[in-house]
Amino acid sequence: MFESHHLRKPTGKSAFSGLVAGEPGNSVQESYVFPMVLGDMKGTTNSLTHTAAAMMPSPIFIWRFQVTLFLVWGFSCCKIGWDSVMRMNSDLRDLFLYEAFLYYNPLLLVTMMVWLWGVCLWVFSQSTISYVKIFDIDQNHLTHREIWKCSTWLTIIVPTSMTAYLYLYSHGEVSLAASQPVILYIAFALVLVFPFDIFYLSSRYFFLKTLWRIAFPLQPISFPDFFLADILTSMAKVFSDLERSACRMLHNQVATIAWFEADSICGSHSVAIPLVLVIPYIWRLMQCLRQYKDTKEKTTLFNGGHMFIIPSGLSQVLLTRSTRFTGT
Repeated sequence: MFESHHLRKPTGKSAFSGLVAGEPGNSVQESYVFPMVLGDMKGTTNSLTHTAAAMMPSPIFIWRFQVTLFLVWGFSCCKIGWDSVMRMNSDLRDLFLYEAFLYYNPLLLVTMMVWLWGVCLWVFSQSTISYVKIFDIDQNHLTHREIWKCSTWLTIIVPTSMTAYLYLYSHGEVSLAASQPVILYIAFALVLVFPFDIFYLSSRYFFLKTLWRIAFPLQPISFPDFFLADILTSMAKVFSDLERSACRMLHNQVATIAWFEADSICGSHSVAIPLVLVIPYIWRLMQCLRQYKDTKEKTTLFNGGHMFIIPSGLSQVLLTRSTRFTGT
């Protein structure tokens, strides 16, 4: 009744009713309208794709830009660190550098180990060695590119924290300087045990599970257990430095020279140093005993004796050195 005549066709039907599918006389319109609409949509999508591809920089440009930023960052860290060291008192400079070396040396060695592990994976990928079957890992393992990505971030984060430590201490901000290694160590620990599906959760879980199997060899020894435990024996000094660093952080001795005193609990004469050094060898000894229990091979006992003799002699040397420090 109130329908406008502009919305009606000459036949008396509403203009909108002519668009209803299935009515006589609409097949010709549908055959022309819908292909034209789809063609316009495809053309628009293709043009957007070509526009987005044209806006993206080339991989070579991105790589050169990243290398340039990395070189600028490295030069800045070296320049700031050198200027900070030169500002210090010459009497305390050597002691402070030794302390900075103690905090950051373990993480720098771990970073180097991750780089080299990426190199090993790259060599495996270029050969016919099926390291996936050797290490008993699934298909979601990290590739050498992902390992190198992790090591790149480690290479950036650790020296940056060390540069901030040197800069803040040389400019009188002792409390802020002391917080740098503490924040770094806590951040590494949190990332390692972070329970959410980021930062390669499956790989972190596999690493932590393997460490647990090494510390408590209650099950048959697998190749990853043996391999990681053997690496840990080569990193015994890293464990010792980590123990010294954690001790000084817990006793508020960071950015001080209190640890240099003979009666300091975190001094170089501490009994905890040889105890921490022998832990990886004890783990390997326990693995050898467990393997002998499972296989009855005498060669595992000889290997276990080798793991027993080395830490025993090392502990004796370090204990003698410690008593020489204390004068007892």
